[in-house]
Amino acid sequence: MVRNTAAQIAARREEIVNACEKLYQTMSFKDITLKEIGSFVSFSRPTIYNYFQTKEEIFLALFQREYERWNEDLTAVLQENETIGKKELAEKLAGSLSGRLQLLKLLSMNNYDMEANSRIELLIDFKKAYGRSMRLIREILIKFCPEKSEEDRQCFLYLFFPFMFGIYPYAAVTEKQRGAMREAGVDYVYQSVYEITYNCLIQLLDGKQ
Repeated sequence: MVRNTAAQIAARREEIVNACEKLYQTMSFKDITLKEIGSFVSFSRPTIYNYFQTKEEIFLALFQREYERWNEDLTAVLQENETIGKKELAEKLAGSLSGRLQLLKLLSMNNYDMEANSRIELLIDFKKAYGRSMRLIREILIKFCPEKSEEDRQCFLYLFFPFMFGIYPYAAVTEKQRGAMREAGVDYVYQSVYEITYNCLIQLLDGKQ
């Protein structure tokens, strides 16, 4: 029996995650099945089980990749700037999330089920990417907001990261939802991901929690 190399294993995992990503652009989590994902890969559907045991594991890998991509953006903010004010920092962080719509969409899902139906080793890998995001934000605060205490930074993290779970539902509003709001007489001002995030960050960076 021919064993796949580490590179081949990584390539197949990536192909499976890419297939999931493509489907997720037009379908909901509940409607995506392993059969659907199998129709977008170059190998047989049963082969998927050599890499992922459940649909939730595939989504968790996609989720991890999105955090890793955001981590690249956060690293760039940290390394490419020496000193920036709070307004510019809010602009840069809001801009980093406005380009990560898929991360925000995944955050708005029921992550309890995703994590419960994934093997511990895959969950640990995901948590490492998530933990790096928190560390990078803390490093950004230390560098650009040196007046903030450790307690201030901890407060920022535990306000901003939970806040991120709700950004997508407020920004990605369907026409059906808009129509329902009009019919319900709700006077609602729609904002983009950037606007919602920027307004929150300005409040947090100014210490108005």
